[in-house]
Amino acid sequence: MKIRTRYAPSPTGRMHVGNLRTALYAYLIAKHEGGDFILRIEDTDQERYVEGAVEIIYRTLQDTGLIHDEGPDKDGGVGPYVQSERQNQGIYLEYAKKLIEKGEAYYCFCDQERLESLKTEVVDGKVISIYDKHCLSLSKEEVEKNLAEGKPYVIRQNNPREGKTSFEDEIYGTIEVDNSELDDMILIKSDGYPTYNFANVVDDHLMGITHVVRGNEYLSSSPKYNRLYEAFGWDVPVYIHCPLITNEEHQKLSKRSGHSSFEDLIDQGFVKEAVVNFVALLGWSPADNQEIMSLEELVKSFDYHHINKSPAVFDMVKLRWMNGEYIKAMDFDTFYEMAEPYLKEVIHKDLDLKKIAAMVQTRIETFLDIKDHVDFFEELPEYDTEMYCHKKMKTNKETSLSVLNEVLPMLEKLEDYSNDSLFTSLKAFATEHEYKNGYVLWPLRTAVSGKQNTPGGATELMELLGKEESIARIKKGIELLSK
Repeated sequence: MKIRTRYAPSPTGRMHVGNLRTALYAYLIAKHEGGDFILRIEDTDQERYVEGAVEIIYRTLQDTGLIHDEGPDKDGGVGPYVQSERQNQGIYLEYAKKLIEKGEAYYCFCDQERLESLKTEVVDGKVISIYDKHCLSLSKEEVEKNLAEGKPYVIRQNNPREGKTSFEDEIYGTIEVDNSELDDMILIKSDGYPTYNFANVVDDHLMGITHVVRGNEYLSSSPKYNRLYEAFGWDVPVYIHCPLITNEEHQKLSKRSGHSSFEDLIDQGFVKEAVVNFVALLGWSPADNQEIMSLEELVKSFDYHHINKSPAVFDMVKLRWMNGEYIKAMDFDTFYEMAEPYLKEVIHKDLDLKKIAAMVQTRIETFLDIKDHVDFFEELPEYDTEMYCHKKMKTNKETSLSVLNEVLPMLEKLEDYSNDSLFTSLKAFATEHEYKNGYVLWPLRTAVSGKQNTPGGATELMELLGKEESIARIKKGIELLSK
């Protein structure tokens, strides 16, 4: 049997990290076995529809390399692949009526006032209204009369109220619920649109989906899905429910975190390949515990049986580390192409941006880090003269002031401000005065950068800044140290 998985997002905005993981796992499961990965757009909830969200879905899948085999733009013979288009063809109402014929569903004409009068129960911490099957007892003639009069209705699933329903999940094992908790869920809403649960089952069957990947928040809904499969006489797919993703405080990852979507992370300077790699490890790990993995390596290694049950923590420290590893491994041309906009945002002077980029490539974890590493090139920041004190270099404010005053005349006379020329001259200066190199270079680097940490040494920075700017900054250092 050829494995067929699907990613079925609703176009409601940016792609949440949890949704990206669902898409990624569905893709990896299919591709690991040489199967098909299908894209289906679930847009029947018109109230939540966001303009432009479908384009975001396509763009995110393209950017992450999760290329679908079938979808709205790639007909594989089981379309349409957009639920609203399937709705227009009457597919869902057709199958709901088949369940009515089997006694597995029924028309419900209850108005809002009656529904609000029904008793409630607490299920999984939520207060829900339990429908009392009032309309199940309507005769065929009463139903036909109501329909002929145009009376508003929904179609409900006819679930048993006694006994238990169980299903098998590949991660969580056997899940069993009391049928009293199932309720007669709505299949077709009063506006004629199917509910998410019903459309999912019908579409998954008609599209030949063999493995259903989704978050574990859908565990409680799965018995209802199973009863629908059984009512139709269809094969039940393999269920793979993924663990919850939480923040570092073990709370559900929300939009308020600022990094809950793929686009949030890209906006924050993360590399798309690193994000995919990181998201793959949110609830799964390869047998050899390798951490840095390309999409091709993930396809080869992915075994869904190794998905964890326990919640996965979105560890920003780990993501930053992983992203830094991807940045370090980039060829320089690719890195510079991505870094250039960030450099130009901070540096407006006519400086050699490629040299500056080469300095920072191994020092940053995200592209947003570039600003803090290079902003001093544009303008010398205000700084605390305590930075001139360095125990290892045996420097303090007094010694630094003395060194800067001594070296300034030599630097003013020097014409060649290349890195090699500066280093050779300063090394000779240190030897002549019986100073260690660091004793001279530390105060110089501090004076020209105003930073505790810099992407390069004193002579590299001075070469980029040029003679005039370097001398001006050294004089500013002398002025501050003289106060």
